[in-house]
Amino acid sequence: MSNKEILKQAMKLKPEERFLIIEGLIKSLDEPDKKIDSIWIEEAEKRLKAYRTGKLKGVPMEKVFR
Repeated sequence: MSNKEILKQAMKLKPEERFLIIEGLIKSLDEPDKKIDSIWIEEAEKRLKAYRTGKLKGVPMEKVFR
């Protein structure tokens, strides 16, 4: 079935059904990368340790969102 035919058939669905298809397609494009996630976890743990030991200072929320 061609892309055009799939779209034509999808347009016959109820809005709620089309939304579920759209949501599923978008989620399939945003799959997590476990390698990148583990790098960020390691970095976050290093920063938290540095903050707790006083090697890294925090920034007040008000300053961050100015």
